[in-house]
Amino acid sequence: MRALLAFATVASLAFVPMAHAGTVNAAVAANFTKVAEQIGADFSAATGHDVVFSFGATGALYTQITQAAPFDVFLSADDKRTGTAIADGFGVEGTEFTYAVGKVALYSPSLDLTDGAAVLRAGAFQHIAIADPVTAPYGAAGVAVIAALGLTEALTPKIVTGQNITQALQFIDSGNAEVGFVALSQVLGEPATQIWLPPQEDYPAIRQNAVLLKNGEANEAATAFLDYLRSDEAAAIIRAAGYVLE
Repeated sequence: MRALLAFATVASLAFVPMAHAGTVNAAVAANFTKVAEQIGADFSAATGHDVVFSFGATGALYTQITQAAPFDVFLSADDKRTGTAIADGFGVEGTEFTYAVGKVALYSPSLDLTDGAAVLRAGAFQHIAIADPVTAPYGAAGVAVIAALGLTEALTPKIVTGQNITQALQFIDSGNAEVGFVALSQVLGEPATQIWLPPQEDYPAIRQNAVLLKNGEANEAATAFLDYLRSDEAAAIIRAAGYVLE
């Protein structure tokens, strides 16, 4: 059973003793939770550096960064807030890069989503879960898909909003919503009839960018983690989770 992770879950990953090992505090978009934990474990095994993750909605994490949260690196679920971090003086110029391109998915454990657009048009459900579109890029993508189908007025009253994409999935898994928009990476491996991938042209590309934060500028472990995120080993994990690499 997929583990349900609460907002701002903190996980300290495996540590392998070595000289000059350090700790990196990483703020990571909730949709990347499983992948980040796997990459973090491999990174720790390879380098001896410890990784402490804080998972949440991209907008909420950025708010914490502006309020002096002690993060060294920021893995956003979009390609905007990392640039904002640099412009606002929180990110290090020249360190921003796209680490994954995500896909939004309509998911339901109880409905046949072979034709997800038809299911949305029929509206034969009480609630549809979406992450907060203001703070969560995957939530914004879900809203865009609904708008592209011309269903904003019909479906808005049925929306239940999660603080982040993890909570949106919790609403679906718990039955509080029969269907909802999540990240493909969260439901990869579920039966094909339970997942519908909207046309890419129906929502903005979800380019997920990372950046070194000023707090981690002198932290060798932080720099090493971002380097590892761009390694072939990390790329294989990212692709296997349903993301695209540019």
